[in-house]
Amino acid sequence: MTVRLGIIGVGNIGFQHANNILSGIIQGCIITALCTRGPCSLAEQSNIPLYSDYKELIDKQECDAVIVATPTCSHLEIGCYALSRGLHVLMEKPIGISVAEGERMLELVRPEQIFGLMLNQRADPIFVAMKKKMDENLLGSLQRINWTMTNWFRPEIYFQTSNWRATWAGEGGGLLVNQCIHNLDILQWICGMPMSIQGFCGFGKYHNIEVEDEATAFFEYGNGATGSFIGSTGEAPGVNRFDIIGDQGMLSYDGDRLLHFENRPSTSEFSQNTTEMFGQPEVCITDLSVSPPVNQHAIILQNFINAISCSESLIAPAQEGLKALAIANAILLSAWDHEQIQMPLDSARFHKALSERRAQSRLRATSQAEVNIDMEASFR
Repeated sequence: MTVRLGIIGVGNIGFQHANNILSGIIQGCIITALCTRGPCSLAEQSNIPLYSDYKELIDKQECDAVIVATPTCSHLEIGCYALSRGLHVLMEKPIGISVAEGERMLELVRPEQIFGLMLNQRADPIFVAMKKKMDENLLGSLQRINWTMTNWFRPEIYFQTSNWRATWAGEGGGLLVNQCIHNLDILQWICGMPMSIQGFCGFGKYHNIEVEDEATAFFEYGNGATGSFIGSTGEAPGVNRFDIIGDQGMLSYDGDRLLHFENRPSTSEFSQNTTEMFGQPEVCITDLSVSPPVNQHAIILQNFINAISCSESLIAPAQEGLKALAIANAILLSAWDHEQIQMPLDSARFHKALSERRAQSRLRATSQAEVNIDMEASFR
């Protein structure tokens, strides 16, 4: 089966998805339609039908599936329309601006439909290795998690090139729903969901924007473990350091290398049995680093095509996208209301709070400056 694929939104990331298909990296599908509001050299060069209205593209019934690569504020409308017409959908992250929006889309999914999300970092071999080790209970009982992810630096021009970006009206948030949604997904994918969240955010702290460009969050887990997450688009060079500590050792990723520290014996066993007042368990260190890097977006897209054509399990089902978005929403809600948020998130409460801010928000004027765009430089 060859999957007929439409791409709605042919900006930076939509163009990359199309290029992965047209270059032959993705197998088992063809692009039968593109949709964008402006001129599209890709359509002209590839002789692919071009639409300015996504509804017209969908109603032509020339596609089995669509990739939605449009601004976040349009995900609900386009996603609901495509799903209601029976199409398979691969949505760019996040699933929507709020958990409530994601829940509305998921209500429309029929048993035979595939609804995936572009959570591409699930294809990163480092995180795949970390998940495998955690699933094998390599660290024993979870004690602490810490992720400092501050190398998402963005200059002012990044926010000025799109009128919707970094506005409550157009994007529904900033750092947490745009860049760090990847990290929050990996965090919950590997370590599970926290029971409570306390969040602190800097709104326009480093840029001329109204949404958050810095966030710090503290987590509590069901077994008593604690965690912290720090993200920023205003620091350079920034840090990417992810540590998971358990009774039997630690996994430590520094953005380059993944190390496993194995306690021999476990912390609790050593503590109970040692007679050494300042002793600690012996540690065996193993380098679990994986190279070379992979084309994460291509892996997720190929998996989506395979899920349609041969029932392969999705790496990133849309339902999973609600979890990372719930953490992001909870951090914002905690920062707004100055209180600890209990999970699961009250999605209606957050959506109401966000809607109030969106009602006061306006899209921004865009810069007319020539901009150099290297999408590879945007990935972490």
